[in-house]
Formats: sequence, structure tokens, C-alpha cells
Amino acid sequence: MKFILIYTTYKNMEEAQKVAGLLLNEKLIACANFFPITSTYSWKGKVETAEEIVAILKTMAENWQTVRDAVLADHSYETPCVIKLAEVEAN
Repeated sequence: MKFILIYTTYKNMEEAQKVAGLLLNEKLIACANFFPITSTYSWKGKVETAEEIVAILKTMAENWQTVRDAVLADHSYETPCVIKLAEVEAN
């Protein structure tokens, strides 16, 4: 089996856990890890800094598009960060 990690950020833990819960209930991911971070980024011509939650979602490669679409559908950001990390190996 080919596994991938999906990296995405959320405005708070509640939103991150809500989306992960939906994905877990649909059996689209096996696990989600959450980390608080401070992000600095360029947005609409200005440099912004914000406290965010990173979610790392663990799933099979064939679920990438479905998970991506579900994350985008339930995300509060105008342009969410959703990054697929190439095939990984797991036990």
C-alpha cells in the first residue's frame, strides 16, 4: 500500500478537529496529528502573522483527491493550504 501525508492549517483546534473527525468517520484518513504554530505569510500585498493549527493527515495515496476536496469544502480560509507529501512508508 502507498501512504501519503497531507499537511493543512486551520485557524483553531476546533475547526481542525471537526474536519479530521469527518474524515475519520468516512474512513478517508487513518489518523490526524495537530500542532500549534505561528505562521508568517504574504496575503493580499501585506505580510501577516497568525497563530494556527497544523493538521497532518495520514491516508492511502488513492484517497488524496477525495480528502483534498473534503478539506477544501469544509475549510474557513479563502485559500487554504493543503499539501500532499509524497509517498511515505509506515509500519
